[in-house]
Amino acid sequence: MDAAFTAEQDEIRRSVRELLRRRCRGQDVRAAVDTPPGHDPALWTALAEQLGLPGLALPEAYGGVGCSATELALVGEETGRLPIPSPLLATSVLAAPLLLALGTEEQRETWLPPIAAGRLTAALVVSGSALPTALALTGANDGPWAGGGRAGGIQARPLAEGGWRLYGEADQVLDGHSAGLLVVPAHTGGFPRSRTLLFLVTGDAEGLVRTRQTALDATRPRARVQLRDVHAQLLGDPAGPAGPGDPGESVAGVPTGPTAPAIPTVLPVLAELGDRAAAFLACEAVGAADRVLEVTVEHVGRREQFGRPIGSFQAVQHRLADVYVQVQAARSAAYYAAWATAHGEGVGGLALAQGLEALRTAGAEAIQLHGGIGFTWEHDAHLYFKRAAGDELLFGPVHRLRARAAELAGLFEGRVAV
Repeated sequence: MDAAFTAEQDEIRRSVRELLRRRCRGQDVRAAVDTPPGHDPALWTALAEQLGLPGLALPEAYGGVGCSATELALVGEETGRLPIPSPLLATSVLAAPLLLALGTEEQRETWLPPIAAGRLTAALVVSGSALPTALALTGANDGPWAGGGRAGGIQARPLAEGGWRLYGEADQVLDGHSAGLLVVPAHTGGFPRSRTLLFLVTGDAEGLVRTRQTALDATRPRARVQLRDVHAQLLGDPAGPAGPGDPGESVAGVPTGPTAPAIPTVLPVLAELGDRAAAFLACEAVGAADRVLEVTVEHVGRREQFGRPIGSFQAVQHRLADVYVQVQAARSAAYYAAWATAHGEGVGGLALAQGLEALRTAGAEAIQLHGGIGFTWEHDAHLYFKRAAGDELLFGPVHRLRARAAELAGLFEGRVAV
């Protein structure tokens, strides 16, 4: 790989950083989280109109910029430096790629242009506790994470006259309270033959009830989404590819082959999405860790104790040096993951683990070295620490992300426990 950024990538990163520096301060973050949508619509409009950020990784044919997932991940480093509440993760990283990968041409032409223009936000309706499983970040995603059969969750039933109805609920859905379009994984086919399919539900659908919930990280707003016999549209062509297609094979436990019903290849697409999302989140965590380290270094250079700046004490220098080394290691892993997303290498989960650990360490040291103000609502240090803790809850704890990476790499195959 070429470790140098291209001129285009440098320009994208510079433009995003300058815009956010002008528009975002600590008080702006606090004001945005208290609004009904949980983010600043004016800032989202500026990111769309001036930078095309919502459609950065979407094809030009659908109003996007035409960049790859690599550029989107690198943008995450800049958006992470200021922990702003934004629909970017839910809309552009999680929902839009599913529409692009599985949607029919009509569905793409209907939904992707308004997403790219910033006029429409979207959300993936998966309970927060099940999200790392659904994205195959902490384990295989062929289990009952969508609530199949008797397990509850969200169910789908076909209508005789065509179309589908969904019923069930999901808690702690990222941006689920404000998104104009919901991408809903649901189980269909009954308990013995249940399978996961994806459906589209508009934000104004009859029977849809959404309630904003309290979240540890207020910059990642969550909601309870209840579907009470809601009309939905299947994402993808029901007569399209059915998966493996060989007799005797199965998708999510349902036989496929010449006589089997067509099944969109949902699970592999979700797993690929998980790796790309992890690369974005890893870069975002690195940007946040780098910024909170900068703020802490500035603080210890100003704060005096015993007649000298506390940054001159060797113990403080050692602690910050350890954080610096950890942040740089996480940056290397995140950059490689960003590059690998466009080259078919699945290392996003491992980079995310490295990034979250670096951010958690940097945030904790910032709170400690800032003393009494470090944990107050008025200071930004706690926002970064909560971002690390909240992302671990949403996308998987560090040790499970690493265990999954080791499993995929086959590190423990053939070993016998003693």
